[in-house]
Amino acid sequence: MNEERIALLKKYIAEEPNEPFNHYALANEYMAEKPNEALKVLQRLLLDFPDYLPSYYQAATLLESFEKEQEALHTYAQGMAVAKKQGNTKIERELQTAWQNLSFEVE
Repeated sequence: MNEERIALLKKYIAEEPNEPFNHYALANEYMAEKPNEALKVLQRLLLDFPDYLPSYYQAATLLESFEKEQEALHTYAQGMAVAKKQGNTKIERELQTAWQNLSFEVE
């Protein structure tokens, strides 16, 4: 985890709070060493920027790693709906595949 990069991303967020990529980049920076913090950032990102498609896959896979399978399935499903609304069939398929794989594991 690069503290300088985290500080820079937080500065960018303060300067441009309505730019979802900055929040997404911060979550990714936290992912390896502070997954709880990454999840908080991603969940806030999903609330504040529900049309920001990349956040759904990252949030759902992180939820899976915390063994929160039902939340992960719900997040994948939300992402599929957003992808469908945006006409992004590639991402919709990727989210559906992840959803199906997790569904089979949960059963």
